[in-house]
Amino acid sequence: MNATQLLAHFERLAEAPEAVPRLRRFILDLAVRGKLVAQDAGEEPAAELLKRIQSERARLVKAGKLKETKALANILGDLPANKLPRNWSWVPFGATVNSHLGGGTPSKANSTYWHGEIPWASVKDVGKSKYLDSTIDRITEAGLVDSSSNLIKPGNLIVVTRMGLGKVSINRVAVAINQDLRAVSLSNLMSIDYCYIYFKTHGFEGSGLTVKGIKIEELLGIAFPLPPLAEQQRIVTKVDELMALCDQLEAAQQERERRRDRLTAASLQRLNQPAADTTPEAQREYARFHLHHLPRLTTRPEHIKAMRQTILNLAVCGRLVYQVLTEGNSTELLRLIDLENRVLKKMKGISAQQLGVLTEGTEPEADIPCTWIRANLQELSYQITDGTHLTPKYTEQGRPFLSAQNVKPFRFIPQKHRFVSLADFHNYRANRKPERGDVLLTRVGAGIGEAAVLDSDLEFAFYVSLCLIKIPTKYLIPEYLVLWLNSPEGRECSTARTYGKGASQGNLNLGQIRTFKIPLPPLAEQHRIVAKVDELMALCDQLEAQLTTTQIDSRRLLEAVLEAALAPA
Repeated sequence: MNATQLLAHFERLAEAPEAVPRLRRFILDLAVRGKLVAQDAGEEPAAELLKRIQSERARLVKAGKLKETKALANILGDLPANKLPRNWSWVPFGATVNSHLGGGTPSKANSTYWHGEIPWASVKDVGKSKYLDSTIDRITEAGLVDSSSNLIKPGNLIVVTRMGLGKVSINRVAVAINQDLRAVSLSNLMSIDYCYIYFKTHGFEGSGLTVKGIKIEELLGIAFPLPPLAEQQRIVTKVDELMALCDQLEAAQQERERRRDRLTAASLQRLNQPAADTTPEAQREYARFHLHHLPRLTTRPEHIKAMRQTILNLAVCGRLVYQVLTEGNSTELLRLIDLENRVLKKMKGISAQQLGVLTEGTEPEADIPCTWIRANLQELSYQITDGTHLTPKYTEQGRPFLSAQNVKPFRFIPQKHRFVSLADFHNYRANRKPERGDVLLTRVGAGIGEAAVLDSDLEFAFYVSLCLIKIPTKYLIPEYLVLWLNSPEGRECSTARTYGKGASQGNLNLGQIRTFKIPLPPLAEQHRIVAKVDELMALCDQLEAQLTTTQIDSRRLLEAVLEAALAPA
């Protein structure tokens, strides 16, 4: 596909990820390679234009309108590999320049130099847009006179030569500039807009150990693709036209994404908060319909992230799988849990736990099926404790010591842990020995309320930042409890009960953790919920992988097409 064919399919290509910014760069590349507009053999060649530019400059010097300076066009840098059209020429950029000025900064210690009426440009003002019409800082007349800054007339190319190398703008108002900028005054026989286009495509390398910069001799010696003057003007007109089209495509793309976001948000809202008159059966039917069409509704990674939260919410509200009345209700299950907890406490010598006081307004509001009940986490567990409150004495080797950083939502990650001595290990583990099937909950730090099942036989001691929850796995599946703890409702409970100045400094009190009101389904339904969540989360994983692959493939295809369009015929 050549450049002409590519531009004909412009709108279709804009659908690829990051296509519009890439297409903008592609348009500029075409422009300075002579591939954007047709050449006219009857126009004055660039070689002749260059002679006229040099003659005009000599005339202005003779007339006293320009100063006689060191030759601006005596060195031509390395030529790029691409071949120019027949009537173009590679010339040193300085050959198109009449003059150039640097700048400076008035003393910051003298308040009379600042907050005046003269716009003063620095790196932070240049390159944000094509035209420089205003500046962040302003100086006074005294600041201009008493510094090395210069007042630049409108119509110059302002190039950053240090601290932001290569950024460029055209000043439409008179501005003073600082020492990191260079104001370039071009020949009247040049289009400043074409030069601006070129500098938007040129990659400056610069030199310097700490801050990259480019010397004025290097700037003026850049190999510059010079077209006939009439073609420069046609190029500028075409670039403006195509950039306007890019703006339209970008706006249309953003509107499509907003509509998709609204559709996804509305669907998730209906799933999470169904209308008051919606029957449970209708809620489940809509959830099944939505989840069946999950691939069509998830077009971006953030959609999948929101869908994961919705799946968890549906799971712990009883709207993800069917209820089976013959399975009984959870009242009898809670009785069995209580009996099992008594046995386990006695067997393991665990003392009774103090129940915290419920904070007003933290009671969960979500409705649950009639076969479910809500129970305090303390009623569902035979031990809820945290790790040692002593400051650990870490050793180079020894026994594993874990903290909140080893637990993320649904993931126990013990690999990166520290060590303590054998004596401290046994001391820290007294009355708190984690076992496979226990639940770990973070209670201190930035990730308060993140939970995972202990799926390892690793023997370790742990810090106060972790909460250990032991449950009778005969009647309560730890994976289900972790579903609730990581669900939006569970995380909200953790946040509401956190004490301290912020999530990074606060802590989740054990007494409050014990008051968590857990929605308890019958045991068989717990199994179905966990299995369904695993299935849907695997689907989300697949969708994320597909989105990533699709985006990579689309980006590669776009790059290949653009590269082919720019390649020599």
